Amino acid sequence: MKALVQRVSRASVGVNDKIVGKIGRGLVVFLGVAQGDSKEDASYLVNKVVNLRIFADEASKFALSALETGGDILVVSQFTLLADSRKGRRPSFTEAAPPELAKELYEFFVEQVRSTGLKVETGLFQEHMLVEIYNDGPVTISLESKMRK
Repeated sequence: MKALVQRVSRASVGVNDKIVGKIGRGLVVFLGVAQGDSKEDASYLVNKVVNLRIFADEASKFALSALETGGDILVVSQFTLLADSRKGRRPSFTEAAPPELAKELYEFFVEQVRSTGLKVETGLFQEHMLVEIYNDGPVTISLESKMRK
């Protein structure tokens, strides 16, 4: 499972010209589910995301997490994080989980983040979305559940 995390001052996601999720200061999490991923992978990434110390303290150092700052979280499914572009010019998505598994683990991830008490908004699974992000910094961090081993 892969997560691309961006620290934002605000963000929103829309489908068919309608805003379906909107947050203030916090994190946008693009989440890609791979073949063979499990709830254990999702739980690992939830813990990493909510505890990732990428918010500034009084000394302007990366010292605070979304949990400590009460930051909002916007989770957007993005199977293209699993793209393999090593061969040719068209990326392959064979590493992405089938939609049924991906949706189950995406929803599990969202519920686990919600259980922390943070405000959580989402995009719509398997929909074409427009995401507006005000990346603060810019700060973008890539996380992978397979890297924990």
